[in-house]
Amino acid sequence: MTQVVILGAGNVAIHLYKAFEKAEDVEVIQVYNHRPEKLVNFSETSTTTAVSELKEADIYILALKDDAILKMANIVPDFGALYLHTSGGIGMDALSKFRNHGVFYPLQTFSAKRAVDFNQIPMCLEANSEKNLQKTKKLAAGISEKLLDTNSTQRKALHASAVFVCNFTNHLYTIGADICQKNDLSFDILKPLIKETASKIEELSPEEAQTGPAIRNDRGTIEGHLELLTENQKNIYELLTASIYKLHGKKL
Repeated sequence: MTQVVILGAGNVAIHLYKAFEKAEDVEVIQVYNHRPEKLVNFSETSTTTAVSELKEADIYILALKDDAILKMANIVPDFGALYLHTSGGIGMDALSKFRNHGVFYPLQTFSAKRAVDFNQIPMCLEANSEKNLQKTKKLAAGISEKLLDTNSTQRKALHASAVFVCNFTNHLYTIGADICQKNDLSFDILKPLIKETASKIEELSPEEAQTGPAIRNDRGTIEGHLELLTENQKNIYELLTASIYKLHGKKL
């Protein structure tokens, strides 16, 4: 049985904890967070708000926001175990203080109140030795079928790509919802369109799936849209329109 301590209590930590609960050969023996109110989601295991009270385990997972990883690594003792962080944008060397270290990056968006099928989440893995990589893979295989060997440069590129296709896209949903609300329309009307847009790339490349007024150079439509938008929304609209034109070989 592999004993795991999770450091962090945010969305990634919560979902990892739930996934490990279902794994046959993994036991989360403790969860750490400096804010006690954040530990209510981990009532089935031992919790602590003090680094000095950390239990000895086989693997420590730093499921923290990027800016906190190095800070936490500097204060956590090296028990000789394997130390992993879950960030896509931070290099493995953030944990170089530890003799055994690596990366355990689940490529997915996590929200506290929404369940995910962890078995289908790509796990991007890296470690500072072959032995540690095999330990990392064994841990990942207990919760996912999709294991990927990725170095820090590749993982950073994946993370940047994910920001475009997930975080930025979701922000565009927020803008779309705002435009609907201001015009007494329900955002629900757009949901079939959103689903079809996402489904198309199962069969087409994103470039092949591109449609809309920008690729058609519908200037009248574009100008009409700009009249509806706030200044910030106009800037985003014009930037994306120009990018679509450039990609498809058309000029403004």
